Amino acid sequence: MLALMFLIAGFGKVTGSKMHVEGFKQWRLLQWFRVVTGIVEIIGAAALIIGYWESSWVAAGALLLGLTAIGGVLTHIRVRDSFKQTFMILVLGIISIFVFLLRYSELFNFPGF
Repeated sequence: MLALMFLIAGFGKVTGSKMHVEGFKQWRLLQWFRVVTGIVEIIGAAALIIGYWESSWVAAGALLLGLTAIGGVLTHIRVRDSFKQTFMILVLGIISIFVFLLRYSELFNFPGF
């Protein structure tokens, strides 16, 4: 589900959906950065999907998406967006970081997580 959410968001950014174009204008970010962000989201989601077959990819994809989500949350905070506008990327970021920590602990045999 996490991969699907980021795939949808990433494709929307790369293809220039009206919502994402307007969002990046509102946040005073350049449009090329919208495309780069979309590509990063697609790569992170692809890594999660590859992780179904090669589990080591999950941690990398989740970390990439978690860092991207942190940037998104900070952007919403910077422009003083409402919690409603920030909620989805916050939730996706928390899930991404949780998946990363869970997978990382399995990779390196850290007990107790």
